[in-house]
Amino acid sequence: MLRGDGPFRQAARDAGGWAWALGAVTLAGAVAELLLPAALGLAVDAALTGGSRWWPVAVCALVAVLVATDTLGDLAGGYGAARATARLRGRLLRHLFALDVRAARRHPVGDLVGRLVGQAADAGQAGNTVVLGAIALLPPLGSVVALTLIEPALGITLLAGLVLLAGLMRAFVTDASAATAGYQKALNRIAGRLLESLAGARTIAAAGTRRREQARVLAALPDLGGYGRRGWELLARASARTAAVAPLLQLAVVAVGGYALTAGWLTPGQLVSAVRYAATGAGLGAVLATLNRLVRSRSGAARVAELLALPAPADGDAPLPPGAGALRLHGVTVHGDDGRPVLDNVDLDVPAGVTVAVVGPSGAGKSTLAAVAGRLHDPDAGQVRLDGVPLPRLDPAELRRAVGYAFDRPALVGATVHDAVGLALPPQQAAPPADGSPATVAVRRAAEAAAVDDVVARLPQGFRTPLADAPFSGGEAQRLGLARAFAGARRLLILDDATSSLDTVTEHRISRAVRGGPGGRTRLVVTHRAATAAAADLVAWLDGGRLRAVAPHSRLWADPAYRAVFRTDGEAG
Repeated sequence: MLRGDGPFRQAARDAGGWAWALGAVTLAGAVAELLLPAALGLAVDAALTGGSRWWPVAVCALVAVLVATDTLGDLAGGYGAARATARLRGRLLRHLFALDVRAARRHPVGDLVGRLVGQAADAGQAGNTVVLGAIALLPPLGSVVALTLIEPALGITLLAGLVLLAGLMRAFVTDASAATAGYQKALNRIAGRLLESLAGARTIAAAGTRRREQARVLAALPDLGGYGRRGWELLARASARTAAVAPLLQLAVVAVGGYALTAGWLTPGQLVSAVRYAATGAGLGAVLATLNRLVRSRSGAARVAELLALPAPADGDAPLPPGAGALRLHGVTVHGDDGRPVLDNVDLDVPAGVTVAVVGPSGAGKSTLAAVAGRLHDPDAGQVRLDGVPLPRLDPAELRRAVGYAFDRPALVGATVHDAVGLALPPQQAAPPADGSPATVAVRRAAEAAAVDDVVARLPQGFRTPLADAPFSGGEAQRLGLARAFAGARRLLILDDATSSLDTVTEHRISRAVRGGPGGRTRLVVTHRAATAAAADLVAWLDGGRLRAVAPHSRLWADPAYRAVFRTDGEAG
């Protein structure tokens, strides 16, 4: 089985009834196309011999059928491809969200978008290509059969030419597949770099490196152009070969038919039919177009299959037992992309209801520890438990209601400010805000705890203000991210350097809210600040991926190596 066959076949099935409708319509058109030369020949003989006058009427009726089936085929093909593409995109999007954050980070966002938008649309044509490809073979094969019935020599002549054309088209499929795959990869590289550049547009403008960045984004443009030209050249070459061989093939059939007419083997009407069948059988433009579409669809399906083949962590279905957020990491090891350990056999007990600050030099593994603590991704070895239950065994919805995250650069998701803060609320509470509703109360309390309620109050529509109309500073965005975490976390609150952009007064206010959160939830705080570490109950000191010590800040401060961790912040103990 070739890579990409799975999504290709599934996309073909996803076209559903529209694929069957397309098959029925195009089959009717192919039958009409095969009957037309015979009816035309009989009409000619009838005109010469004074036979039935209904044959011209039959010819007109078959032409009407061809027009109708062509129109209905376009409609059925369009609906079927749209249905299959929508389902494939939905399946791919769900899989991408199910992947752990490490797997998703290995692919640039632009590349993922390109596969989701472009290559999924190509793969969605699978049903059309299968149906049209199968039925496109009927006119040439049917022409061979019809000519054989009229005169065996005519059928043999056409069949010999079709075998030659089939060899030429097979070479086209092989070469065009490689060109199309290369084109799609180069296009996605450009899209990935473009999105990176747009996200850092301010930095690029400030550094005056726009020309350099343009060159970086478009570095793959020569490859893109090369693959594009290669694809068009292959198609043009195949079309030229078909265009060159097809007339010669028709001439050969006409020559044999002319001889058969002079020999008395054929009637004039049969010769007319033979000429039409030769044109139908040798006119392989539809077959070539279908093959070209097949190449794009198979290539797109292969690109989608690469993502669908990435293993997603298995979800459990266990509920959380009663508890207050006790967290335990046992033997946790996480390897980086280069195979070296980012976390190395880490054992850490976080008692329920306490605040543990995670500190260490850059690259010590702090953010990775925060990620595995709430199952943003699983460790490569070891186990993480929340209130005694391994995280992979927990129901995902149960886990997300229990654990809240805040990051140093939060992404605000939603249509309004209320949506952004209430993102982690259960679905029944995340409805559009109404005065006095549980969602409104929860969002307002979280905003107050994150010291961002005054910022929201100054917006034109308060919490109902669209995010696009509410430009926030870095510190304000961080506070909204904190509010989102406060609103959603019931047992465990994980802050990954989530106060780095805040001033000292605001951070102190938020730290008090963190320590005094509802229900005495557990807090795991990644920080670079000595003051934040000092305010925590315990400090987990990471160094080189290993847990060097777990103790109160005041006890660790006697160690010069520990004090050196905070020197970059210019803080004193």
